[in-house]
Amino acid sequence: VQFVESGGGLEQPGGSLRLSCAVSGINARFYAMGWYRQPPGKQRELVASITGGTTTNYLDTVKGRFTISRDNAKNTVYLQMNSLKPEDTAVYYCNYGIVPDRNWGQGTQVTVSS
Repeated sequence: VQFVESGGGLEQPGGSLRLSCAVSGINARFYAMGWYRQPPGKQRELVASITGGTTTNYLDTVKGRFTISRDNAKNTVYLQMNSLKPEDTAVYYCNYGIVPDRNWGQGTQVTVSS
């Protein structure tokens, strides 16, 4: 399986970004998928997950601001991030949503700063 993340960048507080994760090697529709992030100097954490259906779960600190979704036809998972805060600054990765694969993508850097 391979995960290729994109869509990160520099954004001001209050702004929005949409991350994309192109998945290859598996049919992602049959798996729970997740977005993780690793802030500078901290451990990687699960931010949002979506089941093979449409059930979603979110880290408390992003509830109401982030939305995870999937396009099964494109084998792609998205993370819409609104009302961004400086504490959202991190490298964002996608992977399986329950037990992540040991092979991670390169991630995409999100920096929230004025």
